[in-house]
Amino acid sequence: MSPSPASLNDQQRAAYIREQVMAHGNALRQRYPILQHQDALGAGILAFALLGMIGSAALYIGGHLPWWACLLLNAFFASLTHELEHDLIHSMYFRKQPLPHNLMLALVWLARPSTINPWVRRHLHLNHHKVSGSEADMEERAITNGEPWGIARLLMVGDNMMSSFIRWLRAKTPEHRRLILTRTLKVYAPLGLLNWATWYLFLGFHLLDWASAALGAPIAWSATTLSVMQVVNVAVVVLVGPNVLRTFCLHFVSSNMHYYGDVEPGNVIQQTQVLNPWWLWPLQAFCFNFGSSHAIHHFVVKEPFYVRQLTVPFAHRVMREMGVRFNDFGTFARANRWTRAAQAREERTQAA
Repeated sequence: MSPSPASLNDQQRAAYIREQVMAHGNALRQRYPILQHQDALGAGILAFALLGMIGSAALYIGGHLPWWACLLLNAFFASLTHELEHDLIHSMYFRKQPLPHNLMLALVWLARPSTINPWVRRHLHLNHHKVSGSEADMEERAITNGEPWGIARLLMVGDNMMSSFIRWLRAKTPEHRRLILTRTLKVYAPLGLLNWATWYLFLGFHLLDWASAALGAPIAWSATTLSVMQVVNVAVVVLVGPNVLRTFCLHFVSSNMHYYGDVEPGNVIQQTQVLNPWWLWPLQAFCFNFGSSHAIHHFVVKEPFYVRQLTVPFAHRVMREMGVRFNDFGTFARANRWTRAAQAREERTQAA
């Protein structure tokens, strides 16, 4: 029988959730011994994802798969590699074997060139767990957590370079602008810079080509330009485009399931919610059910993503009993604050 949540503070509730979910994960490993082969499973899932991306790309290039199917398939496969990178950041695969561990990190980065260097992200993500919900949580802040909803956030949430650019525009001093610029170049070099340059080249070329034709003055592109754009078009369909889609889905879900600003330091109950309404499933499909499963990770950090997915029904029941929020859509209006500003002021007044 579970304890009454009313008799527990948030730290005790979090500890109870952690204990129950860890026990359930251990029971799953006993029931399904294959789950105990963590390194092999991680490597196998990576091989599956990479072969899936390569296979769908080959089918598209060979004319056997439409562009949209290739893009959607590769966005899904890339979402698997994101989960693997996250597990690798927490040293869940080949922890004491640097060569395969770092090889996996390199491969998941190649599959998702839109992202920052994973060795850099490790520091940002571990810091995220320490300071989640605060201004110091650079990882979540970078993907728009805590931003009021509007045109700026919409542009930033799916485009990492646009996010950096808008923050650069907002910077109040030349020193801050230089810091944003140098940090962006450092963490995205070289794959991220190449990825986003390819994306902007694709958008710019096709926008200019369409606009000139619409105005009755089509541009006579050179054979060299058209040859280059043929390569760019293929790259966008098989790799760049899938990661733009995956980035938008992941960042939209993640930035809105994490709370920001008025979170009590270290209070895991207040750090996240479970965000899994039916209408988010098109996005969840390309971030591997992140909105439903990621909150579990804040309670049980050292659980690989596939075990976490298996624990979802049990974990959700325990989390709901202990007061974790589910589908708090008010977060969109509150810029991801735990409480409304007026409510927070009232609570502070009462406390005083």
